[in-house]
Amino acid sequence: MSAPPARTLADLDGDVLAHCAGYLGPRDVASLALACRPLRAAAYSDAVWYRLFRDQWPFEKVPCRALGLRELYIRRHTEVHQMKYDDPLSAIYYLNPAETTPSHLMLDRNSIWLCQGPVAKKLSVDGPDAEVVETHRNHGARITCMRLFSLVDTPLFRSDTQKDEKALITSSTDRTIRLCWKGHSRCYKGHSAPVTALADKLLVDSESKVLASGGEDCTIRLWSMGTRAKNHPLIATFHGHEKALSFLSVARHKSSLLVSCSKDSKVKVWDTVAPSSGSSSCVGSAHINSSSSPIAMKCHESLCYIATGSEVTAIDLRTMKKASVLALEDHKILSCQMLPSEWLICTGIKDKALLWDIRKGQELPNTVAELQSDGPVTLLHLDQYKVVTGVPSDGQVHVWETRTGELLNALSCGEPARMGGRSTVSAMAVDGRRIATAGSSPEGSVLHYRDFVKSSAPVSLPGKEVSRFWRPHNDDSEGEDYY
Repeated sequence: MSAPPARTLADLDGDVLAHCAGYLGPRDVASLALACRPLRAAAYSDAVWYRLFRDQWPFEKVPCRALGLRELYIRRHTEVHQMKYDDPLSAIYYLNPAETTPSHLMLDRNSIWLCQGPVAKKLSVDGPDAEVVETHRNHGARITCMRLFSLVDTPLFRSDTQKDEKALITSSTDRTIRLCWKGHSRCYKGHSAPVTALADKLLVDSESKVLASGGEDCTIRLWSMGTRAKNHPLIATFHGHEKALSFLSVARHKSSLLVSCSKDSKVKVWDTVAPSSGSSSCVGSAHINSSSSPIAMKCHESLCYIATGSEVTAIDLRTMKKASVLALEDHKILSCQMLPSEWLICTGIKDKALLWDIRKGQELPNTVAELQSDGPVTLLHLDQYKVVTGVPSDGQVHVWETRTGELLNALSCGEPARMGGRSTVSAMAVDGRRIATAGSSPEGSVLHYRDFVKSSAPVSLPGKEVSRFWRPHNDDSEGEDYY
């Protein structure tokens, strides 16, 4: 008696794949759909997307005769990430008025990292109130830059119990760099002046992961994160810049190349594999003609985008030639965010934010939208779903739709029910469906965290009709069937 034929991926039906969806995410299911035609049909079935929907939003009722469940999932996912609701999960933390206003904010799952002068704090926002769970007072002066790296991506990783942990790296005007992870810390000393920049990623060395830093001493220093180099972590020092370092970024097309930009808008590329101290590791340089210091820098594939003055310049790191220039004419850039994978750049200026399509040449109209503001836009976030703008004196941040520039929501820094006096916003961090803002309100200095994952009440803006497609989960209206 012959054995039954082995089942292949192509034999999977929607029910089997729906069970697998409990262990996979939407992107995994979409990737399976590219494998073959039978898998595509199974991956697009309602059974699969119903399972994904219920896993993500178990509290939300699913209308039986609405859109297809895949389209329903995508619509719900989009609206949550666009923060189009009035009832997000919210946590308020009142800051000590004797401490300085937060200068850096960073979101990490259900936690917020913030810097106040020389102090770094981690707040847990699992409940209705934010609570400080870690405080690091390692620096003797103001923190200038903060980075978070997954411990699993570093030589510090030891076991699976650490797979969700992060390593915090901070630089300071006290000339030191501090590396902290659960119960441990390390100090890197070597700069002869305040440290002003940390690389946005770890460089890949043949033996270890490497951290890059830059300072007002015009040098770039490479530090080993390996445990063997604990007592002698300095690998190399690069000379070549004439002004303080503003930004450091790892090239995306080659993880051993480091891109640096100094306050005089000079850009250099360094080969960090088997580096030698000095300037011999510099493999490319360019100068952006600007009298202003750089505002932002981002690497994408083999390009590097730098915003300075009234221009955003793209440099090809293979040739160090200008690939494109986006000129704002008489407008000075105050903030800039780049999303090159979506061909978008957003610039904040004195009275609005401008969204640009970088596929179009300078001679063609390439403004996607103008996002009006009541003052200078110095706080800015851009992703594929939304643009978030903030004016320090306004006390609010505004959320806009990326493709159309439509206003989606306005969020206050303090508690809306108690707003009556002047409020300000000093820092902002956005990660997907979550946002944290810090500033001052009539109640004092405050940190406000919002998560829109369980939201159900659509936002109502003046002069805008509200869609009631999503019913609150406790709405028992008749006439509609639900799963």
